[in-house]
Amino acid sequence: MALDRRGLLTGLAALSVGRAGTEAAAQDAPHREPPSGPVPLPAGAAGAEVIPLWPGLPPGGGGPDPSDPYDQSREGVVTAVARPCLIALRPARPNGAAVVVAAGGGYRRIDVGHEGVPVALWLTSLGITAFVLVYRLPGEGWGAAADAPFQDAQRALRLVRARAGRYGLDPARIGSMGFSAGGHLMGWASACFGKTVYEPVDEDDAVSARPDLSALIYPVITLKAPFDRTSSRRVLVGERPTPVATATYSVEPHVRGTTPPTFLAQAADDPVAVVDNCLLMFSALRAVDVPTEMHLFEKGGHGFNLGVPGSPAAAWPGLFATWARRRGFLRG
Repeated sequence: MALDRRGLLTGLAALSVGRAGTEAAAQDAPHREPPSGPVPLPAGAAGAEVIPLWPGLPPGGGGPDPSDPYDQSREGVVTAVARPCLIALRPARPNGAAVVVAAGGGYRRIDVGHEGVPVALWLTSLGITAFVLVYRLPGEGWGAAADAPFQDAQRALRLVRARAGRYGLDPARIGSMGFSAGGHLMGWASACFGKTVYEPVDEDDAVSARPDLSALIYPVITLKAPFDRTSSRRVLVGERPTPVATATYSVEPHVRGTTPPTFLAQAADDPVAVVDNCLLMFSALRAVDVPTEMHLFEKGGHGFNLGVPGSPAAAWPGLFATWARRRGFLRG
């Protein structure tokens, strides 16, 4: 599912910067005009809205040149994200629930075409308003470094909740869903929603960043040995990380009783995010009595998205819908 080369971000000219910290970062950086023009949207996302995450340049400065805000392949793989955003897809019959979706790519790229938009379209079929998160990649020169995508994830959840009235949403039914590295991102955002990773930039940051439920599909959870052979670990903490860095960016050490109810799905033969990731997360959630449901499929490998029709892993979307309905997230 290909994206137009300039898609997702536009119409961002003359944006103002919110608070002093962001102003300082913007003043330190050379002046670069943002792009403008019509908004080409991903295939299958006609009628979607592109929502910039930040009122100006993202916090911390650095990053790719915002005059060319991202690059992408014909398959919809996005890199060089200078201006992170949400792609909002609305269902024909909304039920008031919303989910922020983060596709994977090892924090080196974002597979919007394979995981982001198809999953969002499936969510809209359930009546859920879906927001595909196009987040910054840590290795692309950001001043915030490894914190850049986590800043974007927190901001995205706050933005959706703060604007719930505009989209006809229930602010108590704002969920998150992530795949692979996107599962790590949303897992960390769920467990660390109260951690300050950026200073508030406007009134939207006054609301909670806690998702009301989280779905982590073949996620990277831990960066600790012996399960540390992932691109996510190499990008976030390097080849020889300190124990502090490893613990900081692993998900399972941060799970507390306030972590939202979590749905987990993974294939036992996953060669990338080995199945121990889900097992560790499940154990951490159970230890503090957070409601959780886990499904492990015999086969499916990594990156199965919604699942190949007829395969064991193709059962997870229906299982998630049943679980979300039982928890009161899906209604009607």
